[in-house]
Formats: sequence, structure tokens, C-alpha cells
Amino acid sequence: MTAGTRRGEPPQGIAILPYGYVVGQEEVKLALELNFVAARIGGVLISGPPGTAKSTVVRAFALMTRGRLPVTLTIDATDDRVLGGWELNALLRGETMEQPGLLEAAHADGLLYVDEVNLLNDHVVNIILDVSSTGVLSVQREGIDKVMSVSFGLVGTMNPEEGGLRPQLLDRFGLMATAQPLDADQRHAMLRAVLRFDEECGEPESPWLAEGRRRDRELRGRLLRARSRLLDIAVPDAVVRRCADTAAALQVVGHRGEVVMLQAARARAAVEGALEVTVAHLRATAPLALRHRRPETTQGGSADWTPEDLARLDTLLS
Repeated sequence: MTAGTRRGEPPQGIAILPYGYVVGQEEVKLALELNFVAARIGGVLISGPPGTAKSTVVRAFALMTRGRLPVTLTIDATDDRVLGGWELNALLRGETMEQPGLLEAAHADGLLYVDEVNLLNDHVVNIILDVSSTGVLSVQREGIDKVMSVSFGLVGTMNPEEGGLRPQLLDRFGLMATAQPLDADQRHAMLRAVLRFDEECGEPESPWLAEGRRRDRELRGRLLRARSRLLDIAVPDAVVRRCADTAAALQVVGHRGEVVMLQAARARAAVEGALEVTVAHLRATAPLALRHRRPETTQGGSADWTPEDLARLDTLLS
């Protein structure tokens, strides 16, 4: 944060709508919040068509929780940019100066945002996911030899119409959320929020924006309290059994899905102030943890849950 900037306020000269004023996209918000509370979830993949506020939600969330915009990796990123290398201008002067990569920057910042992750080179995506899951950044190239521990939140966005991710890469994201088009009432509320933000974002004393920032700080406090008590939340064996049975009934590929579902359910319980995880917490988080690990998705099908799929979930987790 720059000097004189309160947490949750945008850097000077950058206009960002408060997180709480972003209309709709409750599933995306839930995934981001759960991943913040339980970092071991391992990141969030947000899928949706253009114009569904994917980037807006991510940036507003980063500002609310960390007081700054996320480190952003674009589709033209190279190994040098991701891992780090030598500073080019220094080399031209005959000097050697290391240039930290985006993964180091994300460690310092707390969040790495990968836009259009499905269009990124698979090799680069593998590097990012490996470092995110292991917490170890190893750079051994062109005279640089270092190993360091890193920790950062990971969020990727993609437009499914432009292609998907390989199943092996999909599975590495803990949760997957879908950004949905707004209904008529939500569109109206969104337009009013955008118009008001445009009118007041240049006013330093805007009561409406001040209220939005206050609400964001309040939510951040709740999430931090949930994070601090996460491991105090009891997980009854009956809930663990229902989690495993659900994954087996849905023929979830691999075992990361049920692990993430339980971690997310525990985070949900912590946010709600519950003392233990219940089946209802599993039901709230199962779509996020399992949608990209079902056989039809890993074979190239849609990750969306149909009404029939959700009805089956209700039966399994009632």
C-alpha cells in the first residue's frame, strides 16, 4: 500500500468498485472467500463468457483483502518473466542484476492472477501450479541457482468458448466457479452501481464509496477471523464419510476433489462461526470442488451442473 492509503482503498489514480458493490456472481465470490480462508484449497479457476465481471471481482477482492491489486500474469508470459532472470538493461551495460519473476512478486503481494489461463502455454501453467501447490520456487538457469519458499493465492480466469484446460491442469485448481450472466433485476442493479461509481469515484468524500469501503473492511475482518479459527473447527467422522461417499457416487476422477470439498466445507463453517462441519457445509461447497473433476468434464464436456446434477447432489447430501 502506498503511504496514506487505507486498506481496501484503491491505489491513487485507479478506480475500483468496492467488492461488496459488485452485483451477482455469488458463486465466484464464495470460491474466492473460501480460498482466502483456507489457503490449502489451492486456488480458484473462474470460467465464464466475456463481460461477466470476472476480472472486476478478482481485482476488487484483492483490494479488499490485501490492499493492493493482484500481480497479473498475461498470456504472453515467458519463463523469464515467471521465474525470474537477469535484468536486460543491466546486461547491456555489462552488469549482472537479477530480476525477480512474477512468482516472487506474487509471494510478496499475496495473490497471483492469471488472466485467460486456458490460452497460456501449458509449460508455463505447469510451472505456476507446481510452485503454488508445493510452496517451493526453484530457479536454476543461466547462472542463477536459488531455492526459496513462497506462498500466494492463485486465481485464474478463462472464457470456455476459447478452449479449455487439460484435465491434469484443471485438477490442480482447488475450486472452479462459473461466472453467470445476470438476470433482469441484477442487470438493473449493476447499471445503477456502475453509473453511481462513475459519478462519485472522483469525489474523495463520497459517502456511498466510504460505506462500500467500510463494508469491505468488515468482511475482511470476518474472513481473517475465520482463517484464524479454521483448524479449531471439528470435522465429525460421519461428515468425512458422506464426503467420500459423494465423491465415489459421482465417480470423481482422482481424490483431490473430496479433499478440497472437505477443506472448503471447513472454511465455510469457520466463516459462519460454526463449531463443526455439517453435511450442509459439504452441500454448499461440493459444486465448486467437484465440477471440474467429474468424468464428463475431464473428457472435454461442460463443467456446468445441470438441474438433474444438482438434484442428485441434494439427494447425496441431504
